[in-house]
Amino acid sequence: MSDPTLTTLAFLGAAAFVAGWVDAVVGGGGLVLLPALLVGLPGASPAQLLATNKLGSIFGTATSSVTYYRRVRPDLRTALPMAGVAFVGAAGGALIGLHIPKSAFNPIILVLLLLVGAYTLFKPDLGSEAIRRFHGARHTALAMLTGFVIGVYDGALGPGTGSFLVFTLVGLLGYTFLQASAKAKIANFATNLGALVIFVPMGLVILKVAVVIAAANLIGSYVGARTAVARGSGFVRVVFVVVVSAFIVKIGGSLIGWWA
Repeated sequence: MSDPTLTTLAFLGAAAFVAGWVDAVVGGGGLVLLPALLVGLPGASPAQLLATNKLGSIFGTATSSVTYYRRVRPDLRTALPMAGVAFVGAAGGALIGLHIPKSAFNPIILVLLLLVGAYTLFKPDLGSEAIRRFHGARHTALAMLTGFVIGVYDGALGPGTGSFLVFTLVGLLGYTFLQASAKAKIANFATNLGALVIFVPMGLVILKVAVVIAAANLIGSYVGARTAVARGSGFVRVVFVVVVSAFIVKIGGSLIGWWA
């Protein structure tokens, strides 16, 4: 693969900033950045694109994790066990992802987004207030199961991981969108790290691109996390619905041939 031009790097940097903002607010930044990487780096393999995205994105998830923790103070008794198993799941998922055909990615993601979007849209009170559905060890166990399953998905495929984490924490465990976003960022940092444990030693990261998108993603994540904390759960819910709807249109249109 030839070296990316300055124009390509600028384009990918802008996409990484937007992805960082979206990811910090509600998750799903990979569904912004990965298509941009596909356009900007047509000669790269799917594994290279996923690995480069992970290295660039981990700086953004680290930044938003710290910002959320300082301002929302999520309960680490739930967040850290969930993140630990998410790390293990993502490492295993990365090994699986090396063997998944690219043609299978979009249909799987589209079905998941349709289910998530429809459930959120028709449950207007979802995520507006905390209603804990489970307590004690059962609550932690379900959070860990969520972290592991979505961690495997993130390592194998990736796009939409943050959105799926937020949705599950809200819909299954009863958190508000803001509380769920704070815990999701910690788990998402762990899944990025778990995948990189596999990808980096294999030499799959395109370093020049990763450095650019890391810087832009970090700034976007910081701005996005502060925006979400300042505006509250209602704002996060609206952004969640808009982002998921946009992803459905984009991926669905690609599958039926409306655009590339």
